[in-house]
Amino acid sequence: MSTAAILAKAAAALLPDEKGRKTAGTILLVVLFILMIPILAVAALFGDDLKFDNSQLVNLVNEQMSAEQRAKLEALNAEGIAIENAMQEAGFAARSTEAEVLFLLALSDHAGEEGFVSRLVGCFAADQTDAQLIAAVNAEFGKAIKVEDFTHVMDGIRAVYIDTSRYVDPATKNNLDLVQFAKDAERAGWGYVWGTYGRILTKELFDAKLEQYPDDIGEHEEFIRANWIGRRTADCVGFIKAYGWLNPETHEIEYGTNDMPDVGADSMYYAAEEKGSIDTIPEIPGLAVWKEGHIGIYIGNGETIEAMGTRYGVVRRQLSDGSWTDWLKIPYITYAEEPEELAPTDTTETTEPQIETEVP
Repeated sequence: MSTAAILAKAAAALLPDEKGRKTAGTILLVVLFILMIPILAVAALFGDDLKFDNSQLVNLVNEQMSAEQRAKLEALNAEGIAIENAMQEAGFAARSTEAEVLFLLALSDHAGEEGFVSRLVGCFAADQTDAQLIAAVNAEFGKAIKVEDFTHVMDGIRAVYIDTSRYVDPATKNNLDLVQFAKDAERAGWGYVWGTYGRILTKELFDAKLEQYPDDIGEHEEFIRANWIGRRTADCVGFIKAYGWLNPETHEIEYGTNDMPDVGADSMYYAAEEKGSIDTIPEIPGLAVWKEGHIGIYIGNGETIEAMGTRYGVVRRQLSDGSWTDWLKIPYITYAEEPEELAPTDTTETTEPQIETEVP
């Protein structure tokens, strides 16, 4: 179980009403993240082998919370709901947690002030870096928040949580949600490790991959340990498989699920029924772009996102910068040009760098 799943379960248990459950991934998740840092440290050491049940989670959190703290938590959660709703209305749903972290860490003294939520939301802009956001918040509220402090907290959250709140249809695998998945991963700073597919890179997982692929990983060992441990990582085709294997209910990446086989970049290309040379690529976000041994995702408007290589991680760049030779429709997902084209879902069931080549 990932730390995100652990926290979500604890949040739902502590505030069992429907509104509380809906915000388990937002302000309450942030609060619990901070309260449970010692527990999370243990969980990271044991990787996926450490198990909790709801009673354990409630006891662990309750031991650290007084009645006054619980009341404050509920008040913070209520303010978080207001922030989340305002961020959604402003078109920043995927960045709600950033706003809530800022509120929790530096702006809680403004809670209840008239216009506070709209002022906070007004600090957000499209394609904004952490530094630009913090500069806007500091200017608006007269604070001296350090960018590195904000980024440190957000890196921890981004590393363990995959947000599906802006997906068109999380229950299906489709090109539009693949693009959102890729954008979120690039923003979160996913790394690249040969043979991985989006799980958090614990020391245990990395040691297993190093033993499995010594020739492909060994020369990068020092760099990976210094840069990618604790983050989600994928290789080029593993990046696509990470979306295909994502369970939107648990936010876990479950190997070999959702009718997407474990194939390499070249095998995925050859399995595609619709494909062509790169100079004929249609303007359909979520197509894959390919050259021998390497694959990426076309996100539209002449841009791609790809797990580019060990020293680059997941990057966004111009289509023309990739020396791609072909495009293809990924055989294992549904394609639509607009959200309404997706079929309704029954929700009752549950200088070019050196690129590593295809994973077997």
